Amino acid sequence: MEEKPQKTAMVAIVGRPSSGKSTFLNTASGEKVSIVSPVPQTTRNAVRGIVNTSYGQLVFIDTPGYHNSDKKLNLKLKAIAEEQLGDADLILYLVDSTRTPGEEESLIADLVSAFKDKTVIGINKIDLPESKPKAVRVFLERFFPGFPQERIVEISAEKDTNINDILLQLYTLAPEAEPLYPEEFYTDQEVDFRIAEIIREKAMNSLFAEIPHSIYVEISDMEWKKPGKELWVRAFLVVEKESQKGMVIGKGASMIKHIRVESIKQMRRIFDYRVDLDLQVKVNKNWRQKDFVLQNLIK
Repeated sequence: MEEKPQKTAMVAIVGRPSSGKSTFLNTASGEKVSIVSPVPQTTRNAVRGIVNTSYGQLVFIDTPGYHNSDKKLNLKLKAIAEEQLGDADLILYLVDSTRTPGEEESLIADLVSAFKDKTVIGINKIDLPESKPKAVRVFLERFFPGFPQERIVEISAEKDTNINDILLQLYTLAPEAEPLYPEEFYTDQEVDFRIAEIIREKAMNSLFAEIPHSIYVEISDMEWKKPGKELWVRAFLVVEKESQKGMVIGKGASMIKHIRVESIKQMRRIFDYRVDLDLQVKVNKNWRQKDFVLQNLIK
């Protein structure tokens, strides 16, 4: 029996903030690759998740949510998303079917339409009662006239609905090539990056108002206490203002303890060794306006 030719492609996932890009990536790869939070623009880097099937290998790049703003941090995030579209073999454009398409969605659709020959579109969140997939299809027809209907798939990334249909459409467009990563890989993230992202996710989901966007995580030290069995990590939650420091620490250090415990729980589900976390808080005043900080955080 003749072997099926293997296909490999780099796939950029693009969409508005909170359109479900990170949830799709985690569901498709079957592992926790990208952090998820109700706070818009949780993803700050182009995060890779790898899907291996009998058809071949798809390497997904979860780009930051495309948001129309002139703030320095947001401009950096937009630049990452735009760069990935041009460089990727394929594009997966995710649209949130629970929100009415507006100016921001039009900007993204216009951007993606230039690459329509290598694009698959997912209409996401169809499991929710407020979902309006028909309205999304009408909107898409304006920017993608004559677009193949089989490449527009209604999905629920949260419930794993029709995810395989999206993958099949991507494999149809993917070129024949050898895999880029070994079959057992589901991400190429370094350990320190994954730990920092887990801490940031737990912090974002535990804090309120503007605090989540004012936080980044700095890994200052990592050391094997028992090689392959126990990793010791010192990390800092970094905020912009002295007034925010007390909020992150909490009364009697209750908040920072909660974030630490939740982070360790998540790490135990991901890593096959113990992670001992020393978590502290410090201030880097107005860090979101400092180019050297953004250059280190957003790559």
